[in-house]
Amino acid sequence: MITIIDYESGNLRSVQKAFEFIGTKARITQNPKDILSAEKIVLPGVGAMQQAIEKLEALSLIDPIKKMITDGKPFLGICVGFQLLFEKSTEGGGSKGLGILPGEVTRFENNLKVPQMGWNQLQFQQQSCPLLKNIEDNSNVYFCHSYFATPEDKSCILTTTDYGEAYTSAVWKDNVFGVQFHPEKSQNIGLTLLTNFVEI
Repeated sequence: MITIIDYESGNLRSVQKAFEFIGTKARITQNPKDILSAEKIVLPGVGAMQQAIEKLEALSLIDPIKKMITDGKPFLGICVGFQLLFEKSTEGGGSKGLGILPGEVTRFENNLKVPQMGWNQLQFQQQSCPLLKNIEDNSNVYFCHSYFATPEDKSCILTTTDYGEAYTSAVWKDNVFGVQFHPEKSQNIGLTLLTNFVEI
């Protein structure tokens, strides 16, 4: 059973349907008790990081998320859910994150169109991560974002992507996984990644 955290981020059902497509049950919940009892957690998200963290606080979901991660249960953050892993963001004049990983989320500052919307490649920085099993280096996945994360601990960088500059598009540290792209919109590559998460 996959537990998908509902903080009214907008794309919950598409994530749930992707898990169901690969034959995995997935529940959507705002209940802290469901998170504490979960086998695996997915934190999706679209929109602004500040609004996301405020909603998580209002729903009393931050402590259960951190407890679940501390207990060593697999966690997957997607898009804004990935950005929330970090300490802070410059978005909206500045906002805090969950602080699971040291680092900051900042806006693209290049001459390319922002947000980045569409397909782009993953360049593997680690080869042994179970999340990338049966996925080839330079595979294309679907992105939609204006901000990107820069981890302080470079050893947690799982993949990078080039959009005017190389930036971190996925991370891995112990039981914590995060992807800037949308696996639920990334066709076979995305479904393979979600299958790998289920099998971790």
